[in-house]
Amino acid sequence: MKATVGTAAVMLGISIAVVIAVVPRFGAMHQEEAIKKGAGVTAVRLLSDYFPGLKGTAGDTEVYWLDSGQAGGTGVILGGTHPNEPSGLITAVMFIENAQPTKGRLIVIPRANASGFTHTDYSEGSPQHFSLPTPGGERWFRFGSRATNPIHQWPDPDIYVHPSGQRLSGSETRNLNRAYPGRSDGTLTEQVAYGIVQLIRREKADIAIDLHEASPEYPVINAMVAHDRAMEIAASAVIELQLGGIEIGLEPSPKTLRGLSHREWGDATETLAILVESANPAQGRLRGATSAELVVSGEDRMYARAAKLGRLFVPFEDKGIPLSVRVARHTATIKELIRTFTDLTPDRGIELDGVPSYDDMVKQGIGSYL
Repeated sequence: MKATVGTAAVMLGISIAVVIAVVPRFGAMHQEEAIKKGAGVTAVRLLSDYFPGLKGTAGDTEVYWLDSGQAGGTGVILGGTHPNEPSGLITAVMFIENAQPTKGRLIVIPRANASGFTHTDYSEGSPQHFSLPTPGGERWFRFGSRATNPIHQWPDPDIYVHPSGQRLSGSETRNLNRAYPGRSDGTLTEQVAYGIVQLIRREKADIAIDLHEASPEYPVINAMVAHDRAMEIAASAVIELQLGGIEIGLEPSPKTLRGLSHREWGDATETLAILVESANPAQGRLRGATSAELVVSGEDRMYARAAKLGRLFVPFEDKGIPLSVRVARHTATIKELIRTFTDLTPDRGIELDGVPSYDDMVKQGIGSYL
């Protein structure tokens, strides 16, 4: 009996020690990475300004305004829809810290699913943070989860029923990019989606771009997915990007696949809705260890081998697909979409200074612009 009690006491002590050791690390996931207000930032608001139901919740998030003060159009850039797709966050941060509109305005949401940044996907062995060297020293950013943190929204139903009636796996109830156009009285994820749609609608956004990443073996990769009304602008931008040496595809938004930004934003508002995908080896199922180094360098010997076997939909050399290249692709795509939109609708145009070129970002590294 004494041995049993002693063993239990030892195990309890070990358990308490483990909790004490890991709690600070998990707590750090709730600390937001620093974002510097660049010269172009004219205001910082909250998503709850557009849907007060989010105020004080884990779904509320910062909304950065970059307003030129000159008449023109409005563009919306969304990063962090899926916080385990880091090029979206970093691209949004890069625009916040560098872009200076000279006509029209940009509205940037860097952490669309703020809750998703507070945890990582279980059983994936993902890093909690990654770091980038910058002129001002090393900066860290969180590597989060594809979905809302279950401590903020639980339990998942067996089947998630979208407002359209579409039925999906229950875990998709926490996927922001399956929740649009959202519900004011729905789950936290649906309320975030509702708030974003209200922002797009209230600010009369002319063009809205949702930034994503996917695994190199996924067919729709290094591509745009465009709503019906955005196809003309997207097609023109694809041609210009390809002529400039950036290979990118174009996919139409499926009318029967509900809940996604490229479909629901376009149906629920007047905006031209486009989703952009880059290739992220840290997401794929063929990768080796999921480390912070993999997130940043994009180098993985298993993917290099898969490329030689013809199993990928993107080129993958030994140098991999670095985060700087992925952010450069997103940046070049956004710039070309905005330029094309401005050429086609000059009275609603958007013009930007301060945004680096694709070549400069690849050569200098994304950290040089943070």
